[in-house]
Amino acid sequence: MVENSRIICAAHAGFCHGVARAVDTARAQCEGGIPEGCRVYTLGQLINNRHVTGELAERGVVVISEEELDGIIASSDDYAMTTVISRAHGIRREVSEKLSEAAKTYAGRFRFIDCTCPNVARIHRIVDRESHGRHTIIIGHKGHPEVVGILSFAHSGADVCRDHDELKALLEGENAPRLPILMVAQTTGSLRIWEFSVNFLKTVYTEALVYDTICVVTESRQAEADRLSRNVELMLVIGDPESSNTNRLYEICKANQPETYLIQSCGELRSVLTTAAKYPKVGITAGASTPSAIILEVLETMDQENRIIEAATAESESFADMLEDSLKTLSNGDTVKGIITSVSANEIHVDLGTKVTGIIPQSELPDDLEGDVEDVYKVGDEIEAIVVKVSDLDGVATLSRKRIDTIISWRAICNAYNNDEILEGKIVEVVKSGVIIVLNSIRVFIPASHSGLPRDADLSTLVGTVQRVKIIDLNEQRRRAVASIRAVLREERKAKEEEFWKNIEVGKRYDGVVKSLTSFGAFVDLGGVDGMVHSTELSWTRIKDPSEVVSIGEKVNVYVKDFDPERKRISLGYKTEETNPWNIFTSKYSIGDTAPVKIVSLMTFGAFAEVVPGVDGLIHISQITDHRINQPSEVLEVGQEVNVKITDIDYEKHKISLSIRALLEAPAVTEDDDESGTVVGAAVAGAAVAGAAVAEAAAEEGAEEGAEEGAVEDKDE
Repeated sequence: MVENSRIICAAHAGFCHGVARAVDTARAQCEGGIPEGCRVYTLGQLINNRHVTGELAERGVVVISEEELDGIIASSDDYAMTTVISRAHGIRREVSEKLSEAAKTYAGRFRFIDCTCPNVARIHRIVDRESHGRHTIIIGHKGHPEVVGILSFAHSGADVCRDHDELKALLEGENAPRLPILMVAQTTGSLRIWEFSVNFLKTVYTEALVYDTICVVTESRQAEADRLSRNVELMLVIGDPESSNTNRLYEICKANQPETYLIQSCGELRSVLTTAAKYPKVGITAGASTPSAIILEVLETMDQENRIIEAATAESESFADMLEDSLKTLSNGDTVKGIITSVSANEIHVDLGTKVTGIIPQSELPDDLEGDVEDVYKVGDEIEAIVVKVSDLDGVATLSRKRIDTIISWRAICNAYNNDEILEGKIVEVVKSGVIIVLNSIRVFIPASHSGLPRDADLSTLVGTVQRVKIIDLNEQRRRAVASIRAVLREERKAKEEEFWKNIEVGKRYDGVVKSLTSFGAFVDLGGVDGMVHSTELSWTRIKDPSEVVSIGEKVNVYVKDFDPERKRISLGYKTEETNPWNIFTSKYSIGDTAPVKIVSLMTFGAFAEVVPGVDGLIHISQITDHRINQPSEVLEVGQEVNVKITDIDYEKHKISLSIRALLEAPAVTEDDDESGTVVGAAVAGAAVAGAAVAEAAAEEGAEEGAEEGAVEDKDE
């Protein structure tokens, strides 16, 4: 905030980035005058401020409506250059497309400059992308140019609700949307209304898609106006009455300070200057469409008025007034400041600048004094205290430092509220609808909704814990404050999210905690930001449910496969090449190795056996025994463990051929066998076996149609 002794001006008053960008663009088109044969138009009012639009009109910029657009485009060949500038509020999709097409058709003679605020353009992109199959709800003012533009990007129906009451009426009425909901907000909307709307929507539509699209500058501006208007005696809001942003600021300030005035320029200030003169503190804020020049003019006028008042006040002080001030009497309960003149173990003497001497007895010093009195308080130091008792006869005023600590603590709370600072204290008690936190010895109420815990959670779990809070409401007269843990958590979460999205990259690993499970995957909390591991990324083998691999609350190490910062979506991977069953198999076995396997299924053409978990191989029926069988079930059964020889590995297709027959021992050769006869016999026998195998293969060729020939892929394929 910018301030002097009387006048406090909000730091976020005046043009926001989007409005400033639009105005600067329009001014640049007519700088030094519009060239002859050229035309410059704004489609609708560039911003809601008559002073700015009046200034542009004087420079030759003409405001046109959508109805006039076709004629202006058609006459483009008659002019050297026609420039059409869209307003900061944005325009309808079809109008934007028409202007873009005209710029291509009449290239060199027609120019379209889109000055849509970047925050509004972001909403256009969100609604265009997310509204397929979703009913769009906009929390804002129906008929406002920004809302009209947003509506044109909705694909599956849309409604506009001014506040949460209208939203409730819509969702609970006969015409409630049947499709899933997409909800966004007008950038200049009320943060309070938006939060109420979101909370209600979540109770009705659990799968609603919500984007918080209220402009950060708008949010800060409203929060600052709220704080400022609570702590001044007069509030001035500068801006055009047609501006939604300005009107919202006026409503916020008026609710806190009845003496709130909406003025457009310094000319209107004259009517309230006489009123302003009698108030010791005046606050000033301005809408996003208010030029800084107007704000400065108002500030200069107010400052001149302030100097006149101060000069008049100074001249009115006479010597008699000052003498009377020096002889003023004290009353019980007065807060006084003085200079310490002496310090002892039992009391402190204080010069109050009056006819009585202040004495602070030891009993009125703080109980938690760190050290001896002489070590804490020094002669010459200024000290503040409260008057407990005055004895004019003795010329002594008994003071209390202990009681002033409460006042100082309250001031700290007030300062924290005004400066949007964070305080820290301990939760000491659960009360109706909330808890009590002690901040600098002051008991402050925290509503259950601001405790940071889920609805219906046990608030007693907070008792005894130290929490960081923000003051969200203050009543200085009754010395009551309301604090929020949620407000701090929300800021911290936003900061963490910003830091997270700033550093995220594909392949980066994170330690996270499984937050929830669905039928299609697991959501993992990466530290304030959630990512999703699809079921296919949880395991190399097929699973029916993610709970087969992970459980809620389990710590997992994941890596980023892909991410979309605009949609705030992260795709995570969990399974790694180190856990790939095929890699485990190939690192352990080669062709010709013997392996123990388990029969997992029987088919007409053979048996499938698990070699390692997740990888199966095929034992062809011809490789089960050394004699002919009709069905594998004649020899094998599911669950049986046998030894096999790995006869082939297809590394490209991940297929394995297995054989029991290859491990069966050949008939032993006796000494009585004729060597040549044995050889011949073996050859004949070998030929017979080979012939049988060929015959079997030929006979079963039809049975193996559609099955994998002598091999099978690992389970995840």
